[in-house]
Amino acid sequence: MTTIAPDVEAVLQRGLKNLWYPICPSHFVAERPVSLRRLGWKLAVWRDREGVAHALEDHCPHRGAPLSQGINLGNTLACPYHGIEIRCDGTVMRVPGSPGCTLEGQRAARSFHVTEAHGVIWLYNSATNLDSAPPLNLPEELVSPEYSNFLCYNEWRGDYRYVMDNVMDPMHGTFLHKQSHSMAEGDIGAKFQIRKTPSGFIFEKEGQRDVNFDWTEWGDTGVHWMRLEIPYPKTGGPGGNFAIVGSYVPIAPNLAGVYFWRCRKVSGWQRNVWRFLYRNRLEARHWTVLEQDRVMMEAMEPDANQREHLYEHDVGISRLRRVMQSMAAKEIAAGQAVQKAA
Repeated sequence: MTTIAPDVEAVLQRGLKNLWYPICPSHFVAERPVSLRRLGWKLAVWRDREGVAHALEDHCPHRGAPLSQGINLGNTLACPYHGIEIRCDGTVMRVPGSPGCTLEGQRAARSFHVTEAHGVIWLYNSATNLDSAPPLNLPEELVSPEYSNFLCYNEWRGDYRYVMDNVMDPMHGTFLHKQSHSMAEGDIGAKFQIRKTPSGFIFEKEGQRDVNFDWTEWGDTGVHWMRLEIPYPKTGGPGGNFAIVGSYVPIAPNLAGVYFWRCRKVSGWQRNVWRFLYRNRLEARHWTVLEQDRVMMEAMEPDANQREHLYEHDVGISRLRRVMQSMAAKEIAAGQAVQKAA
């Protein structure tokens, strides 16, 4: 049984600060502002005339009207209630009904840095308004030209941390996914070990590689991501192992945004063959596997992780939870220090 301090639990449920998170697939957002709930925020997200995405809290600093219902003026939104114009950095540029009032020129709205990469809009969940955000650093499967990938997005009813627990659990593949074309092999009684990496750790089966779902890596590069590989049979076409990179975001206490990139190291004509094969044969199989995970996660009670008995195969989950809880505790301590200094 795991006991978490209430303040730590509140931070983790909402999402850690000062990290990049995926908030929606790129096609969700056009010029007309949309309202999204992510990371405990209600966000107004839109594109300017050049197609660059921006995000403000969906809350006008005047009276709290939803900016997502306002008018797109480029990198500025005009509030639908009283026309107040707010730039993407949170600065009030103009108050039409009261020119020269004290609100003009103030950075009164909550702003967020966003960037777009690999079919997704990412948001930096900063603790306060920032003039700039650190770069988005993702695994090589997404950034290297040697790889080709497809984005898979879904929303699962449940805490986003259940998704992370599921990915940090290689043993479930042998049972839950045993009918999969790529997960029927390997020793069901495997032993595991944890190996540190420069950005996090790998939880892996001892003495077994390229057989099944044999390992999971968790990394923190200013964004939290998870990575694994599954070997393909010859029927999977040309290229290396099938890699999956995942990142997850809390939408609500019991709703998670789930992002998986299905990746393969393949180039030249073989890349085109694999992409064709993926769309026409393999994608449906991968969605079947993902559905098995979704159904299992959504069937679990919200407090299931408070009534559990972990054993050796769960060491990776325990490590990940401790890391996340430590980060939340540091965030709380930093906030308390700022309050005392003020």
